[in-house]
Amino acid sequence: MSRQGMRSTDPKKVNSELFTLTYGALVAQILKDYENDDEVNRQLDRMGYNIGVRLIEDYLARTGSGRCYDLRDTADKLQMAFKMYLSITPSVTNWSPAGDEFSLILENNPLTEFVELPEGHGGLKYSNILAGVLRGALEMVQLEVAAWFVQDQLAGDSCTELRVKFLKRLEDAMPVGED
Repeated sequence: MSRQGMRSTDPKKVNSELFTLTYGALVAQILKDYENDDEVNRQLDRMGYNIGVRLIEDYLARTGSGRCYDLRDTADKLQMAFKMYLSITPSVTNWSPAGDEFSLILENNPLTEFVELPEGHGGLKYSNILAGVLRGALEMVQLEVAAWFVQDQLAGDSCTELRVKFLKRLEDAMPVGED
């Protein structure tokens, strides 16, 4: 016998909402622990970095992606990763003339769906975990980048803009004494 009154729910939407609410509780706890926006931003970045270091293995296994040929290829793969893990596709734009820097524009940031910044925390980069994830994941594929937020919808901007700058290609490190 089936239930006529049950509405079907999309599991991806439920998972996204659960993640959003869980992340909000995490940020609230870090705010209580540190009470300083700069330190909370550092903690979120550090946590994101650790997630990115581990997440890249899953991404590579699921997509079969090889090495990136250049920063534009990297940006395309970042778009694919955002789609896979957060169900959004950011726009890649605002390339620097040298081609070593670009922006990821998030029209809808899933981390901020049910969020309002608390009074007195104007310096909080609520989604800073994403910058850390990018740094950690790209470091594991020998790309050192800087990532930071330029615009944030929670701060009243029209979109969320995450800036990514290529710093250098990392060489595979050999343990001391091995050639």
